[in-house]
Amino acid sequence: MRLTHLGHACLLVEIADTRVLIDPGTFADGFTDVRDLDAVVVTHQHPDHLDPERIVDLLRANPGARLLTDPGSVDVLAGLGVEAEVRRAPTTVGAVTLTPVGDIHALIHDDLQRIPNVGVRLDADGEPILFHPGDALDADPGSVDVLAFPLQAPWARSREMTAFLRRLDAPHAVPVHDGLLQPRGRALYLAQAEQLGGEHTRLHDLAGRGPTEFRAGE
Repeated sequence: MRLTHLGHACLLVEIADTRVLIDPGTFADGFTDVRDLDAVVVTHQHPDHLDPERIVDLLRANPGARLLTDPGSVDVLAGLGVEAEVRRAPTTVGAVTLTPVGDIHALIHDDLQRIPNVGVRLDADGEPILFHPGDALDADPGSVDVLAFPLQAPWARSREMTAFLRRLDAPHAVPVHDGLLQPRGRALYLAQAEQLGGEHTRLHDLAGRGPTEFRAGE
């Protein structure tokens, strides 16, 4: 499996000869240049996970890609003239199984209505298992090999981020959802994740690194 962090919550996942793009939002860079996608996954409707201006061009450039979303993003996309499939059960794309995990966005404030948020677990024979939670830290994806975890968010405290890492204790963790951080703040959050996160977890900061390979059992 190869992962490319395209900014903020957006990951390009190349797994079992299948190319999946997760959460192409407004804070991500370069995803409109991605081609030969088999699926685009949207965890929820917030613009930093679903860019309403660039999603149409992305799908036009990838006519073979299935658009798989949470229930709340369907109406947003329909308003753009885009039809999406709601992820309610495990879905097979090529040799990859995409399993929906969770159902609601983390609480931002009592005065703000919570929206659907559905994370995604990706499985394929002989490949590491990846989990991307979107904007929530309470879902249970089961045992995973690579965890994409929100590094910082208006809806999360750093102790909740590190508790999430400790609870899942995946062998590998990749920080995402970092688009609001300047370099010093990002370094601070990364240090907390590494020092206070999962006991057996190795952190991989993929920002600006390009495609990075992960192998099952390593």
